[in-house]
Amino acid sequence: MDTKIWLSSPHMGGNELKYIHEAFDANWVAPLGPNVDGLEKDLESFLNTDVKVAVLSAGTAALHLALIECGVVHGDEVICQSMTFSASANPIAYCGATPVFIDSENETWNMCPIALKEAIVDRISKGKKPKAIIVVHLYGMPAKMDEITKIAEEFDIPVIEDAAEALGSTYKGKACGTFGRFGILSFNGNKIITTSGGGALVCRNQEDKDKAVFLATQARDNAPHYQHSHIGFNYRMSNISAGIGRGQMEVLRDRVEARRKMHDFYVNLFKDIDGIEVFSEPTSDFYANHWLSAIVVDEKITGKSREDLRLAFLDQNIESRPLWKPMHLQPVFETSPYYGTKISETLFDNGLCLPSGSNLSEEDRARISKVVKDLF
Repeated sequence: MDTKIWLSSPHMGGNELKYIHEAFDANWVAPLGPNVDGLEKDLESFLNTDVKVAVLSAGTAALHLALIECGVVHGDEVICQSMTFSASANPIAYCGATPVFIDSENETWNMCPIALKEAIVDRISKGKKPKAIIVVHLYGMPAKMDEITKIAEEFDIPVIEDAAEALGSTYKGKACGTFGRFGILSFNGNKIITTSGGGALVCRNQEDKDKAVFLATQARDNAPHYQHSHIGFNYRMSNISAGIGRGQMEVLRDRVEARRKMHDFYVNLFKDIDGIEVFSEPTSDFYANHWLSAIVVDEKITGKSREDLRLAFLDQNIESRPLWKPMHLQPVFETSPYYGTKISETLFDNGLCLPSGSNLSEEDRARISKVVKDLF
C-alpha cells in the first residue's frame, strides 16, 4: 500500500536541533532558559502588536490560566463556541464553571454574533451574567471579531480568543489572538508550527503575563523557602521544547504560504464539481492561514456524501476527518445551555477536513486528485 498521507503532520525547518543542542550544551534542560525567553520574543514580534507572550506546556493550559485571570470560579458560566475541539471547553469545567454554547454562522463557521447576544441577554435575565467569552478561529479562519468584541464591550465581558489553529491568520490586518483580553496559541504536533507539545498565552500587558507565569510555575511566593499562598500549576514550557519552537518560528511564514497553497489546490480541484464548497474567506477582511482545508458536500447535488469521500480516501491510505462535532452534542456537555439553530450541526453532518500539511508533495496531491476524480 502507498505511504500514508496525513491530515496535518509536523514539518521541521532544519534549525530546531541547533537550539536544542545549545540548550544541552548550556545545561538549560528546565522550564526556563534562553530558548523560552527567545520564543516569547519571537512570538511577540510576529504578532506585531503591543502584547506579552508566556509560553506554556499546552494551549489548554493557556486557556485554563486565562479563565483564572478573568476571575472564573466554581458556579460561574462561560460562553463558548460550540463548533470547536473539546480543549476549548474543558478548562471551563476545570474551573468548576458551566459552559454556555453558541452556534456558528455560515460565513466563517465561527461564533454567531446574533446567538451570542441572545445568550448574554438571556443568561443575565436568569441572574447568571457570563464571566468570559471564548471565541475560536476555526481551522485558522478569523471570527467576526468586530461584531463579537462590540457585544462583549456592551456587556463588559472579557473575550478570550482561542487562536490555537490560527497563528498567522489576521482580521483586518491584525493578528488573531490579539483582539481579546487574552489569546491562546497551540504548538501541538499537528499545528502549523510545533514544539512537539506546547502553547502560549497572549496577554495585553506585563502584569497579566507575570501572573500567568507565577501560576504556571506552582505559584511559589517570593521567599527563601517554599511558600504558597495560591494554588499553582506545572504549566511552563521547557527550554528544550522552546528550542524546537525557535527553529519553527524561522519558517512560520513559509508554512502559512504552503497551507494557503493547499487551500488553492482544493479550490481548483473542486471548481467543476457542483455541490461541493471549499471553506474560504468571505471577504478581504479575513486572511486565514488555512491550517486545515475543509469542504461541505451537498449529497443531494453530488449523489455522494461526505462519508463516501472520507471512505474513498481511507481506502487509499489518505487521512481525512469530519468537522469538529459541536460541543453541545457531546455526551460530557449534554446538560449545558445552547443558543442558536442547527448551523454547526449541519456543518458537522456534511463537512470534511482534507490533508493540508505544508510538507505534502506533488505526488501526494496527485493521489488526492485521483480519489476525488474517480469518485465524482
